[in-house]
Amino acid sequence: MCRNITELRGLEPPATADEVQAAARQFVRKISGLRQPPATADEAFETAVREVAASVHRLLDALPARRQPPSTVPPLRRPEVRARVTG
Repeated sequence: MCRNITELRGLEPPATADEVQAAARQFVRKISGLRQPPATADEAFETAVREVAASVHRLLDALPARRQPPSTVPPLRRPEVRARVTG
């Protein structure tokens, strides 16, 4: 498991589209070995991110509710990350 991908199931409030997109992008980066794909592979990379994000949304919608929230906070919910992203 990629250590940078956090659990999205059971978050309160539920995972946002941005959080799902960020996790999908991190997953595609990890399995492709590319942080930034070359221009010739950009479309394939972005298609993979969209497909993974869509699969994550379907999975989260189909799973039962959690009894307890995940033990880690997704990066986009951490103040220091939000400041860096929006600042």
